[in-house]
Amino acid sequence: MEIRTASDEDWPHIHRFYSAVMAEGRTYAFPEGQSLEEARPWWMERPPGRTVVAVGEGGRILGSAKMGPNRPGRGSHIGTASFLVDPSHRGRGVGRALGEHVIGWCRAAGFHAIQFNAVVETNTPAVRLWRSLGFEVVGTVPEAFDHPEHGLVGLHVMYRRL
Repeated sequence: MEIRTASDEDWPHIHRFYSAVMAEGRTYAFPEGQSLEEARPWWMERPPGRTVVAVGEGGRILGSAKMGPNRPGRGSHIGTASFLVDPSHRGRGVGRALGEHVIGWCRAAGFHAIQFNAVVETNTPAVRLWRSLGFEVVGTVPEAFDHPEHGLVGLHVMYRRL
């Protein structure tokens, strides 16, 4: 698997699974049903941020991550990131590879730490993955996410010092 910077040509491929993940309604509070162009600014980061793709055999895009400063100004020393794995490639290490890439990128970019602002508490695979990569839950906003099966559930704030 290769992880590289996402290009404009990659966006339609990312959008295919971006739309599928948003339609599931289990992991992101992003709007559902966005067109290709409506969704672009929600995922394709501009500097100082970065969007990457995980590419498998045959050039197929398996997943994507976006990363950058969590806040501007006096909060810009903390990084943040978001992740998408094509549902047809879940459970194959794509999320872990993207997570490790983001940690390395944030470290190289000089961030002090990484903060994830909204990890759905019922997203057990993601919570397990981030914990295994050194993140801890530093707080949970109760009932902040309307899950299609579980109703109102919490959003974890997760943190990892670099």
